[in-house]
Amino acid sequence: MKKFIGNLAEAVGLDRNPRVAVVRLTGAIGAAGGLRPGLTLAAVAGQLEQAFTMSRAQAVALVINSPGGSPVQSKLIHDRVRALSEEHGKPVFAFCEDVAASGGYMLALSADEIFADPSSIIGSIGVISAGFGFPELLEKLGIERRVHTSGENKGMLDPFQPEDEADIKRLLAIQKDVHATFKQMVKDRRGDRLKGTDKKLFTGEFWVGEGALALGLIDGISDLRATMRRRFGSKVKLKLISQDRGFFGQPKPDSTVSVDVGQIWGAPGKAFGWLEARSLWSRFGL
Repeated sequence: MKKFIGNLAEAVGLDRNPRVAVVRLTGAIGAAGGLRPGLTLAAVAGQLEQAFTMSRAQAVALVINSPGGSPVQSKLIHDRVRALSEEHGKPVFAFCEDVAASGGYMLALSADEIFADPSSIIGSIGVISAGFGFPELLEKLGIERRVHTSGENKGMLDPFQPEDEADIKRLLAIQKDVHATFKQMVKDRRGDRLKGTDKKLFTGEFWVGEGALALGLIDGISDLRATMRRRFGSKVKLKLISQDRGFFGQPKPDSTVSVDVGQIWGAPGKAFGWLEARSLWSRFGL
C-alpha cells in the first residue's frame, strides 16, 4: 500500500524527492552475439536521452560492466554522454562493476567522477588486435582460394596468407594513433587527479579498485546507492532507464543513428561476434 501511494504521488507530481537517472552499460562494445547485441551508440542513444531529460533528475549515473571492444563506438558513446551533460547541466557519475577496462574505461571517462568496487578491474588503457592465421589450411584441404583486388593493400592481414611485415607495420601505426587518442582522453578527463606516469598508466596494464584509486584512475571505492545517498540525501530515488525492446527482446536502435552492420550480418556474424565478446571477457578472468 505504501509503495502504491508513493507511485501515485510521483505520477501526479506530488513527490518532490530528488532523482538520479541510472543507465546500465553492460557488455562488449561494438560486438554482437546471438540475440544480445553489444554496446553501440545506436543501442544506447535513446536511454541516454531519456536519462538526461528525466524530470527533476539531479544527476545521471552510469553503471558500467564492460571489457571493451570497438574504440569508435566507445568514443561515440563517451562523446554523446559529455554532450548531453553539458546541454542539460547535469553531472555524471560512473560506477564500475566487474570490469571497466579498455573501451569500458573510456565509457567511465565520460563521468565527472568514477567509483568502483574493491575487486573491480580498471584500466587496460591500450589497443589490441588479435586473430588467427590459416596460411596452410586451404592447401591441406585441397581448396584453391581466389582473391582479386583493385588496390595493392586491399588484402591486408588476410588470415589465409602468410603475415607480411609491411602489413604489420601499417597495423601497428594505426594502433599507435588510436592509443594516442585514448591516452589524451584520459589526460583531458582525469587531469591533475592522475598520479601515475605515462609508462605506468598507458601500457595496457589493469588494476583492481584500490590500485586504480592510488593512480587516480577512479575517485573512490563505493557503490551506486551509498554514493547517491551521500550526495543527494537519503530520500533520493534511483530511476533505471530501461532500453526499448523490439522483437525477440532485441534493443531498438535510435532512429537517428545508423545500425551497426554486425546486427544485420546474419548467423556467421553473430557467431564471430559472440566469440569476440567472449575473448574480451576472458582476458580479465571473467
